[in-house]
Amino acid sequence: MVEGTAEAIANEPAGEAGAEAPPPAAPPEGAAPAGGGEAIKKPMVGGHVQSLDFILDIPLKVTVELGRTKMLIRDILQLTQGSVVELSKFAGEPLEVLVNEKLVARGEVVVVNEKFGIRLTDIISPVERIEQLK
Repeated sequence: MVEGTAEAIANEPAGEAGAEAPPPAAPPEGAAPAGGGEAIKKPMVGGHVQSLDFILDIPLKVTVELGRTKMLIRDILQLTQGSVVELSKFAGEPLEVLVNEKLVARGEVVVVNEKFGIRLTDIISPVERIEQLK
């Protein structure tokens, strides 16, 4: 503890009051750091800058959903090669892209090097994704 009157401490040049100046205050949580758009790569967590690199190799389940239907067990047992299962979506309607069973985008089917793919036409906003959690 530094002893002395408030007037004496206030009149001393910076750094000579017997105690080091406190570190500069951390920017508010989520604030972009000085120097540009590094907030996405290194967000503020508890006043410390953290890197998200350690989670980049975590596998996630990505599903592209063509459509859905409900069937009775009786009808499923009667399916044979060539049977047609009617789905809930209409032809030309966007497919849904789900990550860990949460909708993140919509798109259309494309063929790339003789394999199916999906061209994203709509990315679900963060606000809409949060609404899905409720």
